[in-house]
Amino acid sequence: MANDTRGRALAGRLGSVGVWSGALNHVPAQRAQSAAERLEALGYGALWISEGFASKEAFTHAGLLLAATRRLVVATGVANIWARDATAAGAAAHTLGEAYPDRFVLGLGASHGPEVDVRGHRYTKPLTAMRGYLAALDAAGYDSPRALRPPHRILGALRPGMMALARDHASGAHPYFVTPEHTHKAREILGDGPLLAPEQAVLLETDPGTARAVARRHYLAQTITRPNYINHLAELGYGEDDLLGGGSDRLVDALVAWGDHDAIRRRVREHFDAGADHVAIQPITLAAHDLGLDQLEELAPALLCDSQATSTPRQKAT
Repeated sequence: MANDTRGRALAGRLGSVGVWSGALNHVPAQRAQSAAERLEALGYGALWISEGFASKEAFTHAGLLLAATRRLVVATGVANIWARDATAAGAAAHTLGEAYPDRFVLGLGASHGPEVDVRGHRYTKPLTAMRGYLAALDAAGYDSPRALRPPHRILGALRPGMMALARDHASGAHPYFVTPEHTHKAREILGDGPLLAPEQAVLLETDPGTARAVARRHYLAQTITRPNYINHLAELGYGEDDLLGGGSDRLVDALVAWGDHDAIRRRVREHFDAGADHVAIQPITLAAHDLGLDQLEELAPALLCDSQATSTPRQKAT
């Protein structure tokens, strides 16, 4: 199936709004499964899970969440290509795809230097590494039962080179730590066909000082120190001054949708207007073990009803 067709098919399965969670890595399996059940009941179409160093293994984690739900799509957002070779990743994806047809999405990313070097690898030329990994994934054999339709794969792409690779060798892209302006640029590179599913941080807090302080401490602080994201933000027009003190007000407001329900709904709509097919919202919370479920429950009526009523032309055509 051509990439453009696969991207449209995947957009239809994910729905308009999903949830991105790194916090699920820090809670017991039973609590994570209960959270997935609750998100499914609320009507979110997909659950995106992260993979860090020395945290839950992405494919095992996905299997636990899929086993606890019936319709929810579970996507790795993203699995680290340095954590396992391509043959192992392909086998894991096919295993989950066959067990849970059309409900697992293989999201792959090149990660960051410190998380790669500590594994004994050398982090150089991530675009070259990803290109080679995808070629190895295509060449890998798999002799066990397969799903009728193989799992979709998407790339954690930010900059133009990786975005073009997602366009040509995957079903689309899943950018993290982005703005609607980036979504517009990404759609221009991807073209009309491939899936575009950005992550968007959200925080139900109407006081500007409180909202920005929470966003800096629990979302921006560590992320803006990584070279990959510094380069990415520079391409969006943010300079060194924007990175000081945990992030300027301008940067915080661009990356985190804070405020009331309407403010967050407007930001999600901006991504759709800029070309997104699906937006994965990440609730920002004060504690690492807080999954943000109360925020997600509060937001569900506004976000899910709005997205169903005003879906993009690409979604309507799926």
